[in-house]
Amino acid sequence: MDRRNFLKGASMLSLGALAACNNEKAAAPAVAAEVNNPDKNFGIQIYSLGNELYAGNLADNFKRLHDMGFKYMELAGYDVNTNKVGGVDFTEFKKMATDAGLAIPSSHVNAPALFSGVAGRESRDGSDGQFNRSMIDKVAESFKKVAEDHAKQGIEYVIHPMLAYLNNEDDVKGFAEMLNKSGEVFKAAGIKFGFHNHNMEFARMVKGEAGFRLPTVLTPLTAADGPMIMDLLMDNTDPSSVCFEMDLYWTVMGQQDPVVWLKNRANRIEMLHVKDFVVLGESGAMNFKNIFNQFYANGKKYMYAEIEDIDSGKQFERMEASMKFITSQPYVK
Repeated sequence: MDRRNFLKGASMLSLGALAACNNEKAAAPAVAAEVNNPDKNFGIQIYSLGNELYAGNLADNFKRLHDMGFKYMELAGYDVNTNKVGGVDFTEFKKMATDAGLAIPSSHVNAPALFSGVAGRESRDGSDGQFNRSMIDKVAESFKKVAEDHAKQGIEYVIHPMLAYLNNEDDVKGFAEMLNKSGEVFKAAGIKFGFHNHNMEFARMVKGEAGFRLPTVLTPLTAADGPMIMDLLMDNTDPSSVCFEMDLYWTVMGQQDPVVWLKNRANRIEMLHVKDFVVLGESGAMNFKNIFNQFYANGKKYMYAEIEDIDSGKQFERMEASMKFITSQPYVK
């Protein structure tokens, strides 16, 4: 199952309940018609644009993003086998972005060995999906080429964007150890390594059950039901080797308050994915002001606008509307 279909199915009840709740409580704020202050330090996760980014002239499309007000971008679509991003040579891609005035602080890269089958499906007891030492080592080894390619381009962060399927608490701890081992590879290359959440990380490993259970507003879960995956990941990773990039939208879909996490885990969350149902600011469901204020109070700076629906044919239009909202908000620095 691909990423978007899995996430869509996993979050449907949460999405419907949250939308109904917010529709009753507050009207969505209007997106500003004009840019009030385009000089905001804000980025874009290029996954948001899908194939639209590569339609026509890529250099012109980068310039278009810069003219919207974006200062930097986060990569998606890097291929470890070709050292290309979206089919474009990494060095050439970086040069075009730089010429357009866009920095590239970070990149999303799934562990090559984790989802490709290179690491195999071996486990301690022979069941599917567990992490033993052999798998952990193979995953870390597969990241060495990734680290080398990104170090050459001066990328500050490489972020692992997706959770593997985990059957039990030991699996979660094994995945955390995989992140630790991989983080050491990137640290040696002068790059910070991190993990990006979706809603599944706020599921709990319920005692006596295989797999995880996602909370909803109708079926909340507590610590008495079992440990939360996100807590297990943070508690079992080394802060010197692994940081976290919080996706605000998916955190809310996991029935969590991003502000609480930013306060309680201030030393672990380095970057944000800023996301709404579609265009930023339209739904009224995301309390961006409080979230941003806490993020700034934590001394962090990298925030990336992102849209999940990448097949609309309206991605640039939606990103422009999102950036107009961002630049119109006085709390955005």
